Amino acid sequence: MDLKKLRDESEKHADYMMQEITSVIKQCGKRFPGSEGEKKAVEQMADTLKPYCDKIDIEPFSIHPNSFFYWIHIMVTIMLMAFVSYFFIPLLTIILIGLGMMLMLLQFVFYLEIVDFLFPKKTSHNLTAVKHPKGEVKRRIFFNGHPDAAHEWTMSYLINGKAFVAHFLISMLGIFYLTGISVAAIVLQKGVNPYIAEGLPMYLGFGCFVFLPFWLAMYRMWNTSVVVDGANDNLTGCYMGIALLKALNDEGIEFENTEVGVLISGAEEAGIRGARAWAKAHGEKGDYKDVETIIFSYDTIRDGDFLFVNKKDLNNTVKADEHASELFYNAAKKLEIPCYYGSVPLGATDSAAFNKGGYAATGITALDHNLPKYYHTRLDSYDNMDKKCLADCFKITVQALEDFDNGK
Repeated sequence: MDLKKLRDESEKHADYMMQEITSVIKQCGKRFPGSEGEKKAVEQMADTLKPYCDKIDIEPFSIHPNSFFYWIHIMVTIMLMAFVSYFFIPLLTIILIGLGMMLMLLQFVFYLEIVDFLFPKKTSHNLTAVKHPKGEVKRRIFFNGHPDAAHEWTMSYLINGKAFVAHFLISMLGIFYLTGISVAAIVLQKGVNPYIAEGLPMYLGFGCFVFLPFWLAMYRMWNTSVVVDGANDNLTGCYMGIALLKALNDEGIEFENTEVGVLISGAEEAGIRGARAWAKAHGEKGDYKDVETIIFSYDTIRDGDFLFVNKKDLNNTVKADEHASELFYNAAKKLEIPCYYGSVPLGATDSAAFNKGGYAATGITALDHNLPKYYHTRLDSYDNMDKKCLADCFKITVQALEDFDNGK
């Protein structure tokens, strides 16, 4: 089957994506995970998809959205306690730092739900839309995006994304410094007994005051009064698949043996909770495991110079599916559109949750990982999208679908 016309008209489909994204932002309100705005966005996408699909399901799931970032407040409080204890019980400082670092490792690096129970429960939603082929299903492909949006990252908006990362790294450097001087204090004092710091240990402790403003600023790392519009992150990901299903329907294109679907996973900004919930719910029932099934997980399709197929995700700890990754990358290469293999060095896309849940997925991003100023700020709105980037990604997606249908 030749999908050349869809590729040739990729700019038209990019226009459609931009119009629909603008509509969601204007009509649905703010879309923090578990909010009414997020639910309205999912329902609006379902209504849009109904004419193009044979099956649509909206599935609710429970989340504790504030836990994903508020663990930072817990950790900062622990670190401040560790700083005070240094001047009296350096061993306690080391224990407290260990506790804080373990919290960060489990809650952020691995995205586990360690402190979720401490925060209010909300309900988010996943949407699964499927278009059946004319004949027997022999393969299946999902196009995934997340409909929710994040609280604004204060430092990113006031300065830029690099300042946000620098703030985090300097804060971490302060923790390592405090750990080192605590060990030194124990050695210099020749024991772990409580004491009142004086001399060199005291002056080393005063050095932590350099890091204290950065630690305190972590309490204001994000602005709960501002939920960003999330046009690029990640309505672009949602409408990549929706635009494709619409285009197939408009052109009367039906596949013989390839099932095509759109998967909208809620609460990504709360720690890829929606994708995890979807993989768990459907994996336990064996859904979508009857034939080869792959998932293209799109996230922030904005900067064409940084179009990546991410072969590693979740802070570089989870491998993407090799076949899915190669399928998209080779499609881009065939069309001579610049695309690169990359990884997600800080944070995650929903691809990580799908792969960990037993589904074959890869993450597609078009984002400078040095974090541009619009990322997670109020600048990520409908007047700050890139039509060419959307069109190029759509064109690659069509080519990848055609190759997949041909058994590649």
